[in-house]
Amino acid sequence: MKVGAAAVAVQEARNDRTAHEGGCTCGDCPRGAREGHRRAVARFAAKRDGFAAGQGLPAAVAHSAGASRQWISDELTQSARAMADRGREEGTAWFEGLWPRTLYVVWGGAAVLLLVQALTAIGGGWTPARTAGLVAAVLVGGALTAAGYLHRARGGALAPVIGEDNRLSTSRAVAGGVVLLVLYAVLVLAGELALAAGAARRDALISGLELARGAGLLTVLAVVCAVAVLVRRVVGVRVGAQRLQKLRAPRPRAADLLTDDSGRGSFTDIQYVAVTAVAVCWAAVRLARRPEQLPDLPWGLAVLVVVSAATYLAGKYAEGGRPVILSVVRAREAGDLDAPIRTGDDIEIRGAYFVPPGAGGADQLARVAVRIGPVHVHVPLVPVPGGFTNPADALLTVPVPVEVEPGRVEVQVITAAGVETNRCGIDVAD
Repeated sequence: MKVGAAAVAVQEARNDRTAHEGGCTCGDCPRGAREGHRRAVARFAAKRDGFAAGQGLPAAVAHSAGASRQWISDELTQSARAMADRGREEGTAWFEGLWPRTLYVVWGGAAVLLLVQALTAIGGGWTPARTAGLVAAVLVGGALTAAGYLHRARGGALAPVIGEDNRLSTSRAVAGGVVLLVLYAVLVLAGELALAAGAARRDALISGLELARGAGLLTVLAVVCAVAVLVRRVVGVRVGAQRLQKLRAPRPRAADLLTDDSGRGSFTDIQYVAVTAVAVCWAAVRLARRPEQLPDLPWGLAVLVVVSAATYLAGKYAEGGRPVILSVVRAREAGDLDAPIRTGDDIEIRGAYFVPPGAGGADQLARVAVRIGPVHVHVPLVPVPGGFTNPADALLTVPVPVEVEPGRVEVQVITAAGVETNRCGIDVAD
């Protein structure tokens, strides 16, 4: 018995050693999570395109268009859920591997600063301002390192700029960049003050913190921080009032700073990031040229940032919309006669915002449902090569189940975000 147990243990250890090699698909390591998700996506795409081409349909349901459509939808829904599970595993592994990469960027930036200061010191000599700049960079890097370690399960140093929808927040990222610049500038002044030799030099450094010198930069800091707080409030209120649909993303992406939830480029986000980045670069150059005072941001540039922030905030107020049903009609195939709606017929629900931004994945589309009277009907997935024709953002096609009683009934759509539309009445004939 002991020999058998030892053999089993050896075999398990051998399996453990090879579990994370090559094509590992487990969720315990980043490589396995990525490979498992990639294979799940490939399997789903092959199954969807095969069904779209009429392949793989059992003979038992091939005789009925409704039965075959429902069978295909159920198969794709199960496969989409398996793919989503693999995607969540990949997202968890990606988060765990993100925080070391953020540290590489932070300390890589500190190394670049050291190199630049060493090169520019040739001929001019090393100054206390250069020492203060390096010390400030080390302090800021140490603070980001500590924050990254504490939040290593949520993206490391990027955790404060990741929103509740698991996307990088443009407003928080912009505010974070300005805050880091201001903190670095103050630490540089503090370092120079500590290294100052005479009273006159110390008085000059203290005067560098006067409001008249840094009023433009402090105005920009106040505006971007206020926008970050207001945007969170605006989004929360609109989601709670069902005027904005929000879905959780698989993981944050750098493109989130410049796009909307559906991945399309957003003008308001792009202009806000671009204008603020220009202001930060200007302030950084001024700090490098005159490290004895806060960067004196010109009022023209500060007002430009204020206008950009107002445009971004107005865009947040205007985006999105509540899903709405405009009309419900009986679906009619070519050659069919006009007739009233009866149980078993397909109906077309026409409206807007049935598919929220970011809900293009099959697992999200499979969550769209329609309430017909007291009966809940899940909208069937109708595949085509590369995507789906049903559900669509402005049109849903669903069958009227036999459980619906004849007479006047109300139709209501429930989106993947859980938002309910208005009710639209239809007459179901006996």
